[in-house]
Amino acid sequence: MFVEIADAGGVNSAARRLGLAKSIVSRRLLRLEDELGAQLVARTTRGVVLTEAGAHFRDEAAKVCAVIDNAREDMSPAGALRGLLRVAAPASFGRQLAPVLAELAQRHKDLHVHIRFNDRYVDLAAEGFDCAIRVGYLSDSNLVARKVGELPVRLYASPTYLSEHGELQTPSDVLQHSCITPGADVWNFRRGVETIPLRPHGRFKADNAFVIAEAAARGVGIAVLGEIIAAPYVAEGTLTPVLQSYDLPAVGIYIVRPQGQHLPRKVRVLIDLLAEAFATPSAANAR
Repeated sequence: MFVEIADAGGVNSAARRLGLAKSIVSRRLLRLEDELGAQLVARTTRGVVLTEAGAHFRDEAAKVCAVIDNAREDMSPAGALRGLLRVAAPASFGRQLAPVLAELAQRHKDLHVHIRFNDRYVDLAAEGFDCAIRVGYLSDSNLVARKVGELPVRLYASPTYLSEHGELQTPSDVLQHSCITPGADVWNFRRGVETIPLRPHGRFKADNAFVIAEAAARGVGIAVLGEIIAAPYVAEGTLTPVLQSYDLPAVGIYIVRPQGQHLPRKVRVLIDLLAEAFATPSAANAR
């Protein structure tokens, strides 16, 4: 319970994660401090802050929790998974992840699987997730990341947009067009050993791949999309790939988790299922 309070940053958040009343968690925290003879947290209007003693005790308590989790896994029947697996995943990729997550729940009937789909980057420790699935060009962070697959991407535009604004012949033509992006992107076009980095600009930005695809299909601008996202639009003729003689780096699919944390078997099983579903030669590489 104390580890949950420390990681969640407050009694209220810990109570929600534990499924307990706030009053119960508060009483247990006070009882723990009385037993230890030390103040573990400093109460503030925004939650709690660990004292020096609390930070030390949290680290030692987390080790105990990891040992207990390992023991429980070792005592489970071969292949059986139990407990709760909390996963954060991007909403833009939910349609592709749904079969994998449903397969996990179907195979392991004693495992509770809770998934939150959100296109923002969540704080895994503070929000109580065992792991997160992230799709993109992963930046350096304090998380442990395992690559489980890749998604090919291309530049797309609607036929209507191209008829109004002209075809693209070279990557530099991108700078003359309205581009749809999640944010301050750089598009790295490749042909052979040559790489051409360009910073697109445009008036429409969104953090959801399906919103970007829909805007591109309606002629708002050009966009880089995963082939799996663009495929239905290409099939119905509302999007078409452009600059096909140039490649763009594939987007990685990763499982990320906090550093220093024991890798639970339930997370390892999820990694294996994702690697099987999105198998690529680089899927076995760990980072």
